[in-house]
Amino acid sequence: MRPASVGFHCPDCVAAAEQGQRAPRTAAGGRVPTSPGRATLVLIGVNLAVFVLVLATGGSASEFYQQSFMLTQSRPLFGLTGVDDGAWWRLLTSAFLHVQVLHIAFNMFALYVLGPPLERLVGQLRLVGIYLTTGLAGSVAVLWLGDPRIPTVGASGAVFGIFGAAIVLLRSRGYDISSLVMVLGINLVITFAVPNISWQAHLGGLLVGVSLGALLAYTPRAWRRLAHPAAFGALWTALILGVAVHALL
Repeated sequence: MRPASVGFHCPDCVAAAEQGQRAPRTAAGGRVPTSPGRATLVLIGVNLAVFVLVLATGGSASEFYQQSFMLTQSRPLFGLTGVDDGAWWRLLTSAFLHVQVLHIAFNMFALYVLGPPLERLVGQLRLVGIYLTTGLAGSVAVLWLGDPRIPTVGASGAVFGIFGAAIVLLRSRGYDISSLVMVLGINLVITFAVPNISWQAHLGGLLVGVSLGALLAYTPRAWRRLAHPAAFGALWTALILGVAVHALL
């Protein structure tokens, strides 16, 4: 028996009662994270590890870097296979790839600021799902709208996706999002005003992020466990289909 404030508790009874309790859920239906921000830090850690690997193997001349950036059209002269010719991994590896200090510093700072609040609202698994899905969406937007000969790198598509999802979800919970909207507006102006920035990745990630945010925020509670995985699956199917169709054109 276990001493309690009044009498004693049976350990087996306490354990059975705890198992019978439903796990607490976030506003979007995910499990409440025991360590909010952990998934965000893991994503940042993966980006930093890839960055260190790129620098350690030669920076922009690294074979790892050359085989990981987003490239639509193959460049046989340089031994580079594009997404259209089967290098589909580039669609996701490019979302973790950086070669400039300021580039990764900006993206990781934005992820560090936006990730934990979103993680508290959606849970760790859904946060990672948003990052990967919007990162893929950014690459698919580059595939269809970008110059097929120009490589694209960076987590910006995924970061803009998290930005969009966070704004929708925070607004749905009654938070003041005016400062976030202003920062997003400034970043969109920079996206289209400054050369050599992939507006395609930013816009693709943002639009899908907003869509996922609306889905997670407004799906009725009774439908969440079925609707959320189905929606993520449908998005991935549509994006992969878009890649396959582009390769046939």
